[in-house]
Amino acid sequence: MNLATLMKKRAEEGNPVRVALIGAGKFGSMFLTQIPTTQGMHLVAVADLSVERARAALKNSGWPDERYRANSYSDAAKNGTTFVTEDVMSLFSAAEVEVVVDATGHPEAGVSRVLAARDGGKHIVMVNVEADAFAGPALAKRASAAGIVYSLGYGDQPALTCELVDWARTSGFKVVSAGKGTRYLPRFHHSTPETWFDNFGLSREIAEMAGMNSRLQNSFVDGTKSAIEMAAISNATGLMPPSDGLLFPPCGAHDLSRIMIPKEAGGVLEGIVTLTRRSVQRSVIVVE
Repeated sequence: MNLATLMKKRAEEGNPVRVALIGAGKFGSMFLTQIPTTQGMHLVAVADLSVERARAALKNSGWPDERYRANSYSDAAKNGTTFVTEDVMSLFSAAEVEVVVDATGHPEAGVSRVLAARDGGKHIVMVNVEADAFAGPALAKRASAAGIVYSLGYGDQPALTCELVDWARTSGFKVVSAGKGTRYLPRFHHSTPETWFDNFGLSREIAEMAGMNSRLQNSFVDGTKSAIEMAAISNATGLMPPSDGLLFPPCGAHDLSRIMIPKEAGGVLEGIVTLTRRSVQRSVIVVE
């Protein structure tokens, strides 16, 4: 029974998964564009610090006005519409909500929301890798003890990398390392919100026209976001990070098995796992 089959069953039973979204920014808007064509899922509520911003995100994502004019959670659940609110914490006590999606990127707030989800019996999906990197193992432990699901956001790079690690281990392979491919040059380390677009290959005018958040976009360029995502992958898989920080070794796909292995086997990684040349051939290196 894969996810599509299970979701189809919920739709056929007239019992869709009732979801609430926190944050109507870039990632929240990407989720909003998916919901109308995802069977078996009902977006009961969107919570954002600005109701007007949330409604603008819904409109820009192609939602007709009548779909997000509910007056309450119960009204939304009854009529198949969406309630927009500034009261984020009310999501965790609303009987109409089963799953909360945190798409904010705010670590401290993310931690408090997981604890609220635990107390309210709500499953929570963290499209908030910053919170997961900060306290993921502790949050997952508390969620499990309460009988709720704590999950990374499926489709985002950390979750997809973890899925590949899980597949490899389930198939009987020893996973030597895991990572994500990205375009990174040493000079990117000095990128700032005032210069990121040059490194990204855009003009300032185009970046401003697209409404890109310079601080957020710079975190993708200067290595910050990659470091946070890799910390989340380390938390979820148990693979240890380098002692001196994230590595960005130049490496094509054909060189992964030669470079992304421990130093004692001829690679660039610290010798956390002892390998011989022969054992490397029976191991797997996972890259998303």
